[in-house]
Amino acid sequence: MQEVSSFNQQVAQWLRPDTLTGAIAYLALFCVIASLLSRALGAGIRTALRHPKHQHIDPTVMNFMRQLGVLVIWIFVLTLYAHLIPPLRALGTALLAGASVASIVIGLAAQGTLGNLVAGISILFYRPFRLGDVLQISTPTGPEVGTVVMLSLGYTILSTQDERRVIVPNSVAISQVVVNLNTLGTANTLTLNFWASRSELLQARGVALDFARQLGAEVLGCFVTKSEVAAAQVSLMLRASQTPLPVEGGAGLAQRLSDALQSGGIHTPPGKAGPTLA
Repeated sequence: MQEVSSFNQQVAQWLRPDTLTGAIAYLALFCVIASLLSRALGAGIRTALRHPKHQHIDPTVMNFMRQLGVLVIWIFVLTLYAHLIPPLRALGTALLAGASVASIVIGLAAQGTLGNLVAGISILFYRPFRLGDVLQISTPTGPEVGTVVMLSLGYTILSTQDERRVIVPNSVAISQVVVNLNTLGTANTLTLNFWASRSELLQARGVALDFARQLGAEVLGCFVTKSEVAAAQVSLMLRASQTPLPVEGGAGLAQRLSDALQSGGIHTPPGKAGPTLA
């Protein structure tokens, strides 16, 4: 009994937090705990993603949240370890104070980046638009229409019809009014694009709307999709109300719109093509 009691006392002495062996043993224990919690978090997220109710959640978001959760777990566990070991208590307090100051400095210096990050998480969670959606947004050079080709935590990238890339910070994409044109699309929908000078823009839009009414089509939109200094591109989106639109004869329909614009005194600006079927 005395030998067992002596051995227990020796083990307890080894496991004291203020000894080297105790500090190493507790470090190993806390690392195992942090690793198990991280694995449990990852397993829980993977299980949640496989559930039918959560199929709409983007895996990119969940992967980011998993990494953030793992980081929080390790910081929390190591902070507890530093407070448990007497020689590290003062160091842990100093590190926490330094981290608080550093976080304030970094937050002030990276407001835009952090704003894009938070906005990106909101976009990926709430899904106001998705990959492949056609969006109309406002840019410093005027309205632009493009297809969403990439969604990241920082930026949304659109591809326009003329193969340009419009890079939109997520903080901008979530704070402005964005028109999702995909909600207007059906199998019997077509879009005619035409150019008009700025001085004739309102008149040209009126002529285009009259042309659509004469066709007996429902007008889904007639809006500026590209703006330049002296001219603007207008998109006339139509859907058949009763009889099918002549989609097969789109070139002929574009020519009919061109004739209607010329009859209304609207001329195509120099260097621009006439009406085309999108």
